[in-house]
Amino acid sequence: MTKLILGTKGKMLTVFTDDGRAFAATVVNAAPNMVTQIKTKEKEGYAAMQVGALETKPVRINKAQLGHTKGKALRFFRELRPRAAMVGGEVATNFPELGSTIDVSTFTVGDKVTVSAVSKGKGFQGVVKRHGFHGGPRSHGQKHSERSPGSIGGSGGRAGGRVAKGMRMAGRMGQDRVTVRNLAVLQVLPETNELVIAGAIPGRRGTLVEIRG
Repeated sequence: MTKLILGTKGKMLTVFTDDGRAFAATVVNAAPNMVTQIKTKEKEGYAAMQVGALETKPVRINKAQLGHTKGKALRFFRELRPRAAMVGGEVATNFPELGSTIDVSTFTVGDKVTVSAVSKGKGFQGVVKRHGFHGGPRSHGQKHSERSPGSIGGSGGRAGGRVAKGMRMAGRMGQDRVTVRNLAVLQVLPETNELVIAGAIPGRRGTLVEIRG
Protein backbone atom coordinates (compact mmCIF):
# COMPACT_ATOMS: atom_id res chain seq x y z
CA MET A 1 0.00 0.00 0.00
CA THR A 2 1.18 3.49 -0.83
CA LYS A 3 1.87 5.51 2.33
CA LEU A 4 2.15 9.25 2.92
CA ILE A 5 1.81 11.37 6.04
CA LEU A 6 2.68 14.98 6.85
CA GLY A 7 4.00 16.12 10.20
CA THR A 8 6.37 18.50 11.91
CA LYS A 9 9.91 17.84 13.03
CA GLY A 10 10.37 17.49 16.78
CA LYS A 11 13.30 16.78 19.07
CA MET A 12 16.14 14.29 18.58
CA LEU A 13 16.91 11.53 21.06
CA THR A 14 18.73 8.24 21.47
CA VAL A 15 16.73 5.03 21.05
CA PHE A 16 18.03 1.72 22.40
CA THR A 17 16.80 -1.44 20.69
CA ASP A 18 16.19 -4.81 22.33
CA ASP A 19 19.50 -6.14 21.01
CA GLY A 20 21.41 -3.31 22.71
CA ARG A 21 22.07 -1.06 19.72
CA ALA A 22 21.76 2.73 20.08
CA PHE A 23 20.31 4.91 17.33
CA ALA A 24 20.25 8.67 17.00
CA ALA A 25 16.61 9.33 16.10
CA THR A 26 14.21 12.16 15.28
CA VAL A 27 10.66 12.48 16.57
CA VAL A 28 8.05 13.56 14.01
CA ASN A 29 4.72 14.86 15.30
CA ALA A 30 2.16 13.67 12.75
CA ALA A 31 -1.45 14.43 13.64
CA PRO A 32 -4.01 12.54 11.51
CA ASN A 33 -4.02 13.69 7.88
CA MET A 34 -7.11 13.93 5.68
CA VAL A 35 -7.32 12.51 2.16
CA THR A 36 -8.57 15.61 0.33
CA GLN A 37 -8.48 14.42 -3.30
CA ILE A 38 -7.97 11.32 -5.41
CA LYS A 39 -6.68 12.21 -8.87
CA THR A 40 -7.27 9.86 -11.78
CA LYS A 41 -5.66 9.51 -15.17
CA GLU A 42 -9.01 10.04 -16.88
CA LYS A 43 -9.74 13.39 -15.20
CA GLU A 44 -6.41 14.97 -14.19
CA GLY A 45 -4.11 13.06 -16.53
CA TYR A 46 -2.28 11.14 -13.79
CA ALA A 47 -3.06 9.10 -10.69
CA ALA A 48 -2.26 10.62 -7.31
CA MET A 49 -3.50 10.99 -3.76
CA GLN A 50 -3.62 14.43 -2.13
CA VAL A 51 -3.52 14.77 1.65
CA GLY A 52 -3.99 17.82 3.87
CA ALA A 53 -2.57 18.34 7.35
CA LEU A 54 -2.15 20.73 10.29
CA GLU A 55 -5.45 22.36 11.15
CA THR A 56 -5.62 26.12 11.61
CA LYS A 57 -8.21 28.86 12.02
CA PRO A 58 -10.75 28.99 9.15
CA VAL A 59 -10.21 32.77 8.83
CA ARG A 60 -6.67 32.06 7.61
CA ILE A 61 -7.86 29.86 4.73
CA ASN A 62 -9.53 31.14 1.56
CA LYS A 63 -12.99 29.96 0.58
CA ALA A 64 -11.76 27.89 -2.35
CA GLN A 65 -9.60 25.75 -0.06
CA LEU A 66 -12.37 25.47 2.54
CA GLY A 67 -14.70 24.21 -0.17
CA HIS A 68 -12.07 21.78 -1.36
CA THR A 69 -11.72 20.29 2.13
CA LYS A 70 -15.46 20.42 2.94
CA GLY A 71 -15.03 23.16 5.56
CA LYS A 72 -11.92 21.79 7.30
CA ALA A 73 -9.16 24.41 7.57
CA LEU A 74 -5.88 22.72 6.65
CA ARG A 75 -2.57 24.53 6.15
CA PHE A 76 -0.58 22.15 3.95
CA PHE A 77 -1.32 19.86 1.00
CA ARG A 78 0.91 17.31 -0.67
CA GLU A 79 0.46 14.71 -3.39
CA LEU A 80 1.68 11.15 -3.62
CA ARG A 81 1.88 9.36 -6.95
CA PRO A 82 1.70 5.56 -6.93
CA ARG A 83 4.74 3.41 -7.38
CA ALA A 84 5.38 2.12 -10.88
CA ALA A 85 3.98 -1.33 -10.19
CA MET A 86 1.91 -2.52 -13.13
CA VAL A 87 -1.07 -4.78 -12.52
CA GLY A 88 -2.83 -5.98 -15.65
CA GLY A 89 -1.50 -3.06 -17.68
CA GLU A 90 -2.63 -0.46 -15.11
CA VAL A 91 -0.63 1.33 -12.43
CA ALA A 92 -1.47 -0.04 -8.98
CA THR A 93 -2.67 2.72 -6.65
CA ASN A 94 -4.21 1.22 -3.48
CA PHE A 95 -5.21 4.67 -2.27
CA PRO A 96 -7.44 5.18 0.79
CA GLU A 97 -10.96 6.51 0.31
CA LEU A 98 -11.62 10.22 -0.21
CA GLY A 99 -12.26 11.98 3.11
CA SER A 100 -10.65 9.25 5.21
CA THR A 101 -7.89 9.95 7.72
CA ILE A 102 -4.30 8.71 7.76
CA ASP A 103 -2.48 8.42 11.08
CA VAL A 104 0.87 7.08 12.25
CA SER A 105 -0.56 3.57 12.68
CA THR A 106 -0.28 3.27 8.89
CA PHE A 107 3.44 2.68 9.47
CA THR A 108 5.01 -0.20 11.34
CA VAL A 109 8.32 -0.58 13.14
CA GLY A 110 11.03 -1.51 10.67
CA ASP A 111 9.48 0.25 7.67
CA LYS A 112 11.94 2.02 5.36
CA VAL A 113 10.70 5.53 4.60
CA THR A 114 11.70 8.51 2.48
CA VAL A 115 11.66 11.84 4.32
CA SER A 116 11.58 15.26 2.64
CA ALA A 117 11.82 18.68 4.30
CA VAL A 118 13.29 22.15 3.79
CA SER A 119 16.75 22.48 5.31
CA LYS A 120 17.82 25.27 7.65
CA GLY A 121 18.65 28.58 5.96
CA LYS A 122 22.20 29.74 6.75
CA GLY A 123 22.30 33.01 4.81
CA PHE A 124 25.27 34.16 2.73
CA GLN A 125 28.26 31.88 3.37
CA GLY A 126 31.78 31.58 2.05
CA VAL A 127 33.28 28.72 0.08
CA VAL A 128 34.82 26.98 3.11
CA LYS A 129 31.45 26.45 4.80
CA ARG A 130 29.32 26.23 1.66
CA HIS A 131 31.47 23.90 -0.45
CA GLY A 132 34.06 22.51 1.95
CA PHE A 133 37.08 24.32 0.47
CA HIS A 134 40.26 23.93 2.52
CA GLY A 135 41.39 27.54 2.10
CA GLY A 136 44.90 28.76 1.46
CA PRO A 137 48.12 27.83 3.28
CA ARG A 138 48.58 29.19 6.79
CA SER A 139 52.21 30.26 6.21
CA HIS A 140 54.60 31.63 3.57
CA GLY A 141 53.36 35.17 3.72
CA GLN A 142 49.62 34.40 3.69
CA LYS A 143 47.93 36.96 5.88
CA HIS A 144 44.27 37.56 4.95
CA SER A 145 43.50 34.75 2.49
CA GLU A 146 43.06 31.67 4.66
CA ARG A 147 39.40 31.24 3.68
CA SER A 148 39.50 32.82 0.22
CA PRO A 149 38.20 30.89 -2.82
CA GLY A 150 41.35 31.27 -4.92
CA SER A 151 41.35 31.64 -8.68
CA ILE A 152 38.02 31.56 -10.53
CA GLY A 153 39.42 31.29 -14.05
CA GLY A 154 40.62 34.75 -15.01
CA SER A 155 40.74 36.10 -18.55
CA GLY A 156 41.13 33.68 -21.42
CA GLY A 157 41.34 29.98 -20.75
CA ARG A 158 38.45 27.61 -21.23
CA ALA A 159 35.91 30.16 -19.97
CA GLY A 160 36.82 32.73 -22.60
CA GLY A 161 37.23 35.67 -20.23
CA ARG A 162 34.17 35.05 -18.09
CA VAL A 163 33.28 33.07 -14.98
CA ALA A 164 32.49 29.47 -15.96
CA LYS A 165 28.93 28.32 -15.36
CA GLY A 166 28.56 26.32 -12.15
CA MET A 167 31.68 27.76 -10.53
CA ARG A 168 31.58 27.06 -6.80
CA MET A 169 31.64 30.41 -5.07
CA ALA A 170 30.27 32.14 -1.98
CA GLY A 171 26.50 32.63 -1.87
CA ARG A 172 23.22 31.84 -0.20
CA MET A 173 23.29 28.51 1.60
CA GLY A 174 20.54 26.26 2.89
CA GLN A 175 16.74 26.51 2.74
CA ASP A 176 16.61 23.81 0.04
CA ARG A 177 14.25 20.87 -0.26
CA VAL A 178 16.26 17.87 0.90
CA THR A 179 15.19 14.23 0.61
CA VAL A 180 16.70 11.46 2.75
CA ARG A 181 15.95 7.88 1.73
CA ASN A 182 15.93 4.51 3.49
CA LEU A 183 15.42 5.74 7.04
CA ALA A 184 14.01 3.15 9.43
CA VAL A 185 10.95 3.62 11.60
CA LEU A 186 12.05 2.77 15.15
CA GLN A 187 8.85 3.49 17.09
CA VAL A 188 5.19 4.16 16.28
CA LEU A 189 3.28 6.00 19.03
CA PRO A 190 -0.42 6.33 18.07
CA GLU A 191 -1.39 7.70 21.51
CA THR A 192 0.74 10.82 20.93
CA ASN A 193 0.65 10.86 17.10
CA GLU A 194 4.43 10.49 16.90
CA LEU A 195 6.85 8.59 14.70
CA VAL A 196 10.42 7.99 15.82
CA ILE A 197 12.68 7.73 12.78
CA ALA A 198 16.34 6.70 12.79
CA GLY A 199 18.83 9.37 11.75
CA ALA A 200 18.65 13.10 11.17
CA ILE A 201 15.92 14.92 9.23
CA PRO A 202 16.48 18.23 7.41
CA GLY A 203 15.19 21.48 8.90
CA ARG A 204 14.61 23.02 12.30
CA ARG A 205 12.02 22.04 14.91
CA GLY A 206 8.55 22.71 13.54
CA THR A 207 9.54 22.23 9.88
CA LEU A 208 6.94 20.50 7.72
CA VAL A 209 8.07 16.91 7.05
CA GLU A 210 6.79 14.56 4.35
CA ILE A 211 7.11 10.85 5.13
CA ARG A 212 6.55 8.39 2.30
CA GLY A 213 6.51 4.64 2.65
